[in-house]
Amino acid sequence: MYLCGMSRKTITAALPYANGPVHIGHLAGVYVPADIYARTLRMMGEELLFICGSDEHGVPITLRARKEGITPQDVVDRYHKIIGDSFKDLGISFDTYSRTTSAAHKQTAQEFFSNLLEKGAFDVQVSEQYFDPETQQFLADRYIVGACPKCSAEGAYGDQCEKCGSTLSPDELVNPKSALSGAEPIKKETRNWYLPLDRLQSEFLNEYIGSRQNWKSNVLGQCKSWLNDGLKPRAMTRDLEWGIPVPVEGADGKVLYVWFEAPIGYISATRELRPDDWESWWTGDSEVIHFIGKDNIVFHCIIFPAMLHLRGDNYCVPSQVPANEFLNLEGQKISTSRNWAVWLHEYLQELPNRQDELRYVLTAIAPETKDSEFTWKDYQTRVNSELVGILGNFANRVLVLLQKYNNGVIPEVSDQAQAWMDASNYTWSMEELWSKRIAPIAQSIQEYRFRDAQFAMMELARYGNKFLADLEPWKKVKEDPDAASAVLARAVQILYNTALAMEPFMPFASQRLLDQLNAQPSA
Repeated sequence: MYLCGMSRKTITAALPYANGPVHIGHLAGVYVPADIYARTLRMMGEELLFICGSDEHGVPITLRARKEGITPQDVVDRYHKIIGDSFKDLGISFDTYSRTTSAAHKQTAQEFFSNLLEKGAFDVQVSEQYFDPETQQFLADRYIVGACPKCSAEGAYGDQCEKCGSTLSPDELVNPKSALSGAEPIKKETRNWYLPLDRLQSEFLNEYIGSRQNWKSNVLGQCKSWLNDGLKPRAMTRDLEWGIPVPVEGADGKVLYVWFEAPIGYISATRELRPDDWESWWTGDSEVIHFIGKDNIVFHCIIFPAMLHLRGDNYCVPSQVPANEFLNLEGQKISTSRNWAVWLHEYLQELPNRQDELRYVLTAIAPETKDSEFTWKDYQTRVNSELVGILGNFANRVLVLLQKYNNGVIPEVSDQAQAWMDASNYTWSMEELWSKRIAPIAQSIQEYRFRDAQFAMMELARYGNKFLADLEPWKKVKEDPDAASAVLARAVQILYNTALAMEPFMPFASQRLLDQLNAQPSA
């Protein structure tokens, strides 16, 4: 087992599926927390790569293409651009945003498969799969629809019921039909390559998951549930046209299973970004951290680690997978099929230059251990009472006082006034302020407690407001100008540190505030 060292970090965010745009559930669950984490570690001087890209294979993309009368490549080209542009506009600071239709990804995924094949990692099995007699093709799980055996909802897919959320197999569906032709499918024999997860459970996965006691309880709980039920072999190839061809002679018409090749997209994206040393970011002393939603836990915590373990060659298995739960919208589950979502690209168009508001609210309600809910009323309240009433109020007071009493210049502080300030009962020294107010923000982020970290950042602004209210420099300026200067200088220091603490959460507002202070982080 290669848990690897901790000298630098490879941080990945789940590859968004390129059959539609990104919505606020994706942001709250994966991309905003991942960006906060990456930005914080960069500020701390850590060496890291922040990797993402579009997941562009799989049945839902072919279904959309068929519905719209276009090619699958047309579909993924459209949404790859929409998603990539939206992330950039929101300030998500990926080092690279790649895609799984790239030549580099095809090469990397096929090489990975071939490497495992040479090591005898797969079991070749002949099984009966559903086959559409009208279109003359095998049907992937998503090409099969029927009634859910758990809740009786019509239109359940062969892998999942979107109404009740149950994980299914095609054989469980009631009255299955082909999603392509509507015909009743038949069973037909086909050959595929299976990952022997049952053997890997005893050889590797039980020990690996058992050693991850520092993982979030929701992640560890789901992993242990899968292991307790007993893992079964899972096919790593599919009978489809859209995907990466299986690099085996005689495997025409077969592609790599999307959940085999999609996680390899992290590796291929690194390879594109760092062609000279890409392997070193996945082996040796690197630490791999996956940010995902709870629906991807099994793939990132069980299947991908099993693949990396089989690959060997000193590849690192993930050391952390801080998956979040789901975000609901106005009392209902977010549903892309019902268009019940707040789409990121639409938000950015309709509310320009308000990226940080969305980042702040989504962090405040992040579904870190259980499902949470977004409402526009809560959004309005948090913006008005917290961003404007607390943070904006503190920044405005400091900047106005600085302009009014010292022409926008940070005042010089006499030794006597500095001694008075340090001994004051109303405030701490800057060293104490750092240890009690600022350091805990970074600590919470490193422990993947982003809600707590952002609350602590806002507490710094609250402290700044109380500091001004208690020491009243607008009164002291008349009776003791030196003391007033000391208060104002300290207030600027608090505001500067607040601006720095804001950067991972609200990078645009942080930069504007630093510009107003004519300061930069290195200052």
